[in-house]
Amino acid sequence: MADRKPIQSWLTDMDGVLIHEGVPIPGADRFLKKLRESGKPFLVLTNNSIYTPRDLHARLRRMGLDVPIENIWTSAMATAQFLDDQRPDGSAYVIGEAGLTTALHDIGYILTDHEPDYVVLGETRTYSFEAMTKAVRLINDGARFICTNPDETGPSTEGPLPATGAVAALITKATGKKPYFAGKPNPLMMRTGLNAIGAHSETSAMIGDRMDTDVLAGMEAGMQTFLVLTGLTRPDQVEGFPYRPSQVVDSIADLVDRI
Repeated sequence: MADRKPIQSWLTDMDGVLIHEGVPIPGADRFLKKLRESGKPFLVLTNNSIYTPRDLHARLRRMGLDVPIENIWTSAMATAQFLDDQRPDGSAYVIGEAGLTTALHDIGYILTDHEPDYVVLGETRTYSFEAMTKAVRLINDGARFICTNPDETGPSTEGPLPATGAVAALITKATGKKPYFAGKPNPLMMRTGLNAIGAHSETSAMIGDRMDTDVLAGMEAGMQTFLVLTGLTRPDQVEGFPYRPSQVVDSIADLVDRI
């Protein structure tokens, strides 16, 4: 591994790194406390577009994890930033929750089902056939297809749930149009996040529990990458990927002393 510059800023995934099924992972509180005390820029990232940063701040605080609102970056926020850069003051038909609609409102987008510039698909627990049918027809009529993230399933206490990527596949099958995914593993989410905290990829690190999203996105954005084994990617799966993280560690607790 080539010598890298010292890490001056940190990006970390949330589910599987800091929390697991609503419970903090041991060491997460110490890691976040040391980050705050260090004064180094950092972001907690999630591909889940359901919640606003304020919602996530409150949910994490109830678990004993203190993450300031300004240190939370979601795929909904990355999607909104992308649309604001591409087509400022545009319009969109949205399938999603408050995290996505709020992010689009904040950039001045009009949410409409009348000749929108974009169809934007995000995470929701109540995907409706009516909404998907509307999306298909709008895309066929010329709306551009955007998705917050490509995750095909999401976690729940009862087991995996169909997620944005699975619903996107249905719409693609019906329209013949593939979406642009703004969230991980698109390095766009990393780069917009780094810009938001004034950080540079050469001196930043990404921590994640998935090789195919977190590590891939961090690597393609030019960051050091750390894979923790408290989430989805198992130790025996790491060597099956054509790329490697900078380091594999058991959990976030092993990185506290790296700050």
